[in-house]
Amino acid sequence: MKAEDSGRSRNLSDEQRFQLLVTGVSDYAIYMLNPEGFINSWNAGAERFKGYVAEEIIGQHFSVFYTEEDRRNGKPARALQTAREQGKFEDEGWRVRKDGTRFWANVVVDPIRDHSGELIGFAKITRDITERKAAEEALRESEERFRLLVQGVTDYAIYMISPTGEITNWNAGAERIKGYKREEIVGSNFAVFYTEEDRARGMPAQTLKTASEEGRFEQESWRVRRDGTRFWAHVVVDAIHDDEGKLLGFAKVTRDISERKQAAEALERANAALFQSQKMEAIGQLTGGIAHDFNNLLAVMLSSVDVLATRAQNYADIKVLDAMRRAVERGALLTQQLLSFARRQPLMVERYDLNKVIGSFEAVLRRAGNSAIEMDIRPAHDTRTVLLDAARFEAALLNLVVNARDAMPDGGKLVVAVENVELGAGQVGNLVPGAYVRVSVADTGSGMPPAVAARAFEPFFTTKEVGKGTGLGLSQVYGFIAQSGGDVTIDSEEGKGTTISMYLPVVEGEPDDVIAVAGARVDTVLIVEDEPDVLDAAGQLFRSIGYEVVTATNGVDAMAMLERRTDIDILFTDVVMPKGMNGIQLVRSARELRPDLKVILASGYPLSALREQYGRIDDFAFVNKPYRLAELAKVLRAAG
Repeated sequence: MKAEDSGRSRNLSDEQRFQLLVTGVSDYAIYMLNPEGFINSWNAGAERFKGYVAEEIIGQHFSVFYTEEDRRNGKPARALQTAREQGKFEDEGWRVRKDGTRFWANVVVDPIRDHSGELIGFAKITRDITERKAAEEALRESEERFRLLVQGVTDYAIYMISPTGEITNWNAGAERIKGYKREEIVGSNFAVFYTEEDRARGMPAQTLKTASEEGRFEQESWRVRRDGTRFWAHVVVDAIHDDEGKLLGFAKVTRDISERKQAAEALERANAALFQSQKMEAIGQLTGGIAHDFNNLLAVMLSSVDVLATRAQNYADIKVLDAMRRAVERGALLTQQLLSFARRQPLMVERYDLNKVIGSFEAVLRRAGNSAIEMDIRPAHDTRTVLLDAARFEAALLNLVVNARDAMPDGGKLVVAVENVELGAGQVGNLVPGAYVRVSVADTGSGMPPAVAARAFEPFFTTKEVGKGTGLGLSQVYGFIAQSGGDVTIDSEEGKGTTISMYLPVVEGEPDDVIAVAGARVDTVLIVEDEPDVLDAAGQLFRSIGYEVVTATNGVDAMAMLERRTDIDILFTDVVMPKGMNGIQLVRSARELRPDLKVILASGYPLSALREQYGRIDDFAFVNKPYRLAELAKVLRAAG
């Protein structure tokens, strides 16, 4: 600074220095108003974000900065009146620049009085806070969207817990799953959702302790609804901290997975039943083979006794031979009983499209997997017809899928693929050259070393631990496919997975399931079933053979639909339904309404048991659950 500037600065009065300070501020509009609100000073900040230079604006009324709406509502006058009466006016709102654009302003108006207390004007400070408002608005909208998102979720209970366990908020999913309304539960301790046993063990406190120490707690266990019923829950509790690490509370997410647990338990029961079935089948085969051979020996012995009887000369010899004959006959009776236990029955073969067989069985195959396994069902394009026992084929395929699942305990991918193939001489075992349909089950599991793969089809050979397998599954698959005229191959590498392929010879002609329904096609069928999965599967089955499908989940809705719609040709209903009208009542009412209506009853209970409970039902066609396409086609034809 030059000496002359320094001297000039020292000569300025305090008032002049303050004037220079105010004039130089550019982030705030600072200006004076006279008592009536007319502008009599203007600084650089006011010029920068209001757009007026001093010569343009001094002498004008400050209401020029207000919006038309605010001027009509008298807001400028109220601002001065408030400042005059209360000593200050502060506000946030829209203001208008010279070019007509708006900005969001923070405004402070202070009254200026002289030494005698007389009002001589107002000091007005305005700041453009448009960016801050936009940020606050964006944050508010984001928080609102998040609130609406959380509140809108109905499949998950999502709520916050204080550091001591009190519930502080509640979403729609929590109300649906747990049964409490917001006003009933907020402020209560979250331990109310635990079972008595878990509370006695201190599980609620342990949950929060683990979450606060480790940042997260996750568990599956029983929880209790408002009405006292229990559900199997998947629970995640996350600790929430502020920027300084202080614990603010916990975020708790709960999902009702009772259906998944029930499905897992059902699958476990099915696997146990499958294991028992395999074991009994093996015992039956062994028993049948022994009984058959023993029967041949008895036949020789009986023939020999008969020959000796013709040569007997005295009573003592005849008595001995009679005793021998009775013993042989008792042995023959025993072998017949053993053969009956072995269930030596021929295959029930028909022509099938394997795409349809596997498609109708797909839901069972998928339930045999688990959530960690990706299952891919790949049907063939225009698959050809094969001759087989569909029930035995489904059991064999399920066996392979279960084996593949067991080979992937940590998850993986399982592919069931159907393909049309042409085989040359010696390409697969002893199969003759020709057309085949190949069904392969491929997994990405542990695989098998060559020595194990070579023995995989041997009866009683297994690498599983005691109690986990009988070694009969693959041997049964091999025996069934061989009996059907095909062959089975294994392609496996240790650590890289296994592919088991079943080859079935192609036969001429259309599948029997298509032939069976050729003359039974109708326009519309009404399916009545209270189980959603069964209803969906039945609908797909009927649609696959050309029917229009309408559905109802109970008898009352079904009757209402029959009264409304005259285009329904077939009523296909479950017998046992949980409430209201059962299937027998429904079909009798439907026949009274529509005597020409075709009616089919379906049930997992045998017909004899249904007759005992409901009386005579022989007037209606009946099919046992689970039903396949060919069986359904036959019943449809009978219903016609």
